[in-house]
Amino acid sequence: MDAVVPINEDNFYFEDEDDRSAEQRAIDDWLPIPSARTAKWWSSAFHNITAIIGAGVLGLPYAMSQLGWGPGVTVLVLSWIVTLYSLWQMVEMHETDRGKRFDRYHELGQHAFGEKLGLWIVIPMQLGVQVAIDIVYMVTGGQSLKKVHELLCHAPCKNIKLSYFIMIFASAHFALSQLPDFNSISGVSLAAAIMSVCYSAIAWGASIHKGVQPDVQYGYKSDTTVGTVFNFFSSLGTVAFAYSGHNVVMEIQASMPSSRDKPSKVPMWRGVIVAYTVVAICYFPVGIIGYWIFGNTVQENILITLQKPKWLIAMANMFVVVHLIGTYQVIVTNLSVFFSCPYSMSSSPLQSIIAHSICMQIYAMPVYDFIETGLVKKLKFRRSWYLRFVSRNTYVAFTMFMAITFPFFNGLLGFFGGFALAPTTYYLPCIIWLVLKKPRKLSLSWFANWFCIMFGVVLTVVAPMGGLREIIMKAKSYKFYE
Repeated sequence: MDAVVPINEDNFYFEDEDDRSAEQRAIDDWLPIPSARTAKWWSSAFHNITAIIGAGVLGLPYAMSQLGWGPGVTVLVLSWIVTLYSLWQMVEMHETDRGKRFDRYHELGQHAFGEKLGLWIVIPMQLGVQVAIDIVYMVTGGQSLKKVHELLCHAPCKNIKLSYFIMIFASAHFALSQLPDFNSISGVSLAAAIMSVCYSAIAWGASIHKGVQPDVQYGYKSDTTVGTVFNFFSSLGTVAFAYSGHNVVMEIQASMPSSRDKPSKVPMWRGVIVAYTVVAICYFPVGIIGYWIFGNTVQENILITLQKPKWLIAMANMFVVVHLIGTYQVIVTNLSVFFSCPYSMSSSPLQSIIAHSICMQIYAMPVYDFIETGLVKKLKFRRSWYLRFVSRNTYVAFTMFMAITFPFFNGLLGFFGGFALAPTTYYLPCIIWLVLKKPRKLSLSWFANWFCIMFGVVLTVVAPMGGLREIIMKAKSYKFYE
């Protein structure tokens, strides 16, 4: 951790000296999230675009078909406002007025709730988010590759199972997982951001080209009240999943320099505004136009629904693949110092090994950083290529296995959107803001934060129920591993 030193009488601090030992600096530089702070505002823009826009946008038309016009548009717009507000809070809280910086989400949680409680509040949530996103991206990448194959392969072309395409998609991550750090994936992240804008534009553009279907229906698809209600709940989670970038915000801002005259929040917020403008340009047309064109016949993935022009839809699905490859690696770069916290390791050697083994299976570069920090700093493993090779490939194999086992796109979006993503995106920043900033009771800030908290808690409660029901219903007729 960088040293904090006073620079004048008013006790404002900033980090400009390094009292770490040579060995400690070497370890920190080797880890996936390096200590260098050289990023610019445009890095914030494309990293946030890559982290936020992903598989969720492809499920928005289907979510609209389950929500209906009024609730659907309301939830879509309200989520954009609420998550932009909570993201602004995180940008503001990244750095105290004395210059102390919180480079990771859980460090901010520890500052608000205490060293031990803050760690155990935030870390499980972050673990859930990272695993959830990476599993869903495995499924989506496999679906997109399968769609490309179906569009471009002519008879007598053999029908290849989705499981094999998921494995093909995972093969790219076995290679890319060996990239050393966050900075080394900047080019991948930029390409992924461009791809996300392109396939979103193709999705709504090709829908308009197809035109409103002659027999389009906008009523709810389910024939029963119970089915309609649970589908509604699941779709709330799908929308929540679409706004999934908060989990790496602190790490993105940590890569930026900061001083008293030019605090890191200025370029970071500029990049966030650009990113959320792009999010609005992608999300609203895809969700609204996709539902307008296809009504309740739209499939879970809008790019799977579209068929023509073949070359354009195939290209859009390849854009999805490129984007998800980049996003998987960006999402895989953040929870590093969990093991360096004094409360993170179990008291007994056996418990430490068990806890470490579990963590090895559920993370990616935040996850890779998380694993490698524990291996090198706590368990004293020697830094080496084979340590990185084994630990990272283990995680990629785990997410691939889960995606092959449960390839239920919309059910996963609904379940994980409420259970994992809503807490860290919709209301945890608001709770931390209330604890640290202590806005006056009944003030606008107080009301705004409590509204976001209540909205987010509702999503956390109802969305997993809808998503889990959908997974169970589909699993009844699904033949696993066949």
